[in-house]
Amino acid sequence: MALPGRKVAGTVLAGAGALLPLLFIWQSGAYLLAAVTAATLGIALFFLFGVNDLKASAPEFALTVSGLLYVPLLLGHLILVRQLPDGIQWIFLLLILVMSGDTGAYYVGSNLGRHKLYPLVSPNKSIEGAAGGLAGSLLGALVARWTFFPELTVGDCLLAALIIGPLGQMGDLFESLLKRSFGVKDSGTIIPGHGGMLDRLDSILFAAPALYYYARYLF
Repeated sequence: MALPGRKVAGTVLAGAGALLPLLFIWQSGAYLLAAVTAATLGIALFFLFGVNDLKASAPEFALTVSGLLYVPLLLGHLILVRQLPDGIQWIFLLLILVMSGDTGAYYVGSNLGRHKLYPLVSPNKSIEGAAGGLAGSLLGALVARWTFFPELTVGDCLLAALIIGPLGQMGDLFESLLKRSFGVKDSGTIIPGHGGMLDRLDSILFAAPALYYYARYLF
């Protein structure tokens, strides 16, 4: 598929992705499924009848559709979290779990990191840093319980840290995988010194759906 084809398909999916949050707001699972299905089929047909490079068509299709699933679908769960009872508290808990985990991983990894966690994807991350991130997430959950979210039990804090903490770290690793695959250091330059928006949201993309389903069905 030639580059103009990717641009057209990307523009269509960007529009579809921008509309997905509306379906999350309406809490309509049927409409959401229909929208994702229609967008996927539409792009599939676009690539089918616009093909001019057979070998490139499958990777281009996968890359284009992943843009719809990776950011809008995963990040849209933040809307569902906000609509839960105590939704504001859950949002702040999510941010604390992710940020305290990032902080713990950075400081423990920088000072004690000796064993590489996943050098193929992120050479600087260590097993010690990952453990520090998990401890940071647990500490953040306990702080949330002691301050603004007393409904959480110690068991809730432990489970949330064990589920959300590692997923946040894996979200960071997955974005590193994407960046290395494309040979770029950052996802963008919109935030000076920090990269693009995806560099700030990568952990939340993986953590938000898990927190929603935990809060909805396990809490």
